[in-house]
Amino acid sequence: MKEMLRRFWQEEEGMGTVEIVIIIGILVAVALIFRKALLGFVQDLMDKFFNTGNVPGVTDPA
Repeated sequence: MKEMLRRFWQEEEGMGTVEIVIIIGILVAVALIFRKALLGFVQDLMDKFFNTGNVPGVTDPA
């Protein structure tokens, strides 16, 4: 039993998956925290692009 617990404690096989899940969880949390700011930024960008037809800093090649 003691040997089995020691092997379980030292096993690292599933650690990559756990790390990926933690990173995804952190990214989702950050997205939820800054949701309003991100949506406002994207909406403003889309409004500028589709309503004016001009993107500041981009010149017409013709």
